Amino acid sequence: MSSTMMVERTGMGIPGMGVPGVGTPSYGTPTTTPTTGNYVMVPRCTLKFEKCAGGMKVVCVCEDKMACSMVQNLCTMLAGGMCSCCVMLNGMTVCICNFTMGLCKCEMTDSGVCITCTSGDSKCCEMIQAYCECLSCLVNSGCTCCVLFNNTPVCCGVYESSHVKTTGSKK
Repeated sequence: MSSTMMVERTGMGIPGMGVPGVGTPSYGTPTTTPTTGNYVMVPRCTLKFEKCAGGMKVVCVCEDKMACSMVQNLCTMLAGGMCSCCVMLNGMTVCICNFTMGLCKCEMTDSGVCITCTSGDSKCCEMIQAYCECLSCLVNSGCTCCVLFNNTPVCCGVYESSHVKTTGSKK
């Protein structure tokens, strides 16, 4: 399925965010069998970040109906938990945004989901909108963003403008 990505789920390569005991050095003789990565297929989407009154919106659009259904089902199951975004470049984590300062709501659209993170506090709103600018810049520059609920990837994708091909040539 070309509309999915394989993502390591034990913390997205984020130190301290994975499974306890995995990746931590042990002293003496190991008493357990080492665990391997926990991978999940995550729908590939086109992401768009927008500022809105009180915060920001993340719009995830899937071209494939099966991927769209999967994103919507994952969001329905995990809604109400902490929302975060993990931005990666060549598989390495560049930035992590945890939306702990706002209230995140997930709404279904015809082609995916729209996640709105807002706050009534003006300083929290500033932080959320700063995240919006940061995420837009990173993803527009070629990074991949994974949207997570409760540290579980819901969708991964790139910014919509990166799909637009130019037909003219520069001289």
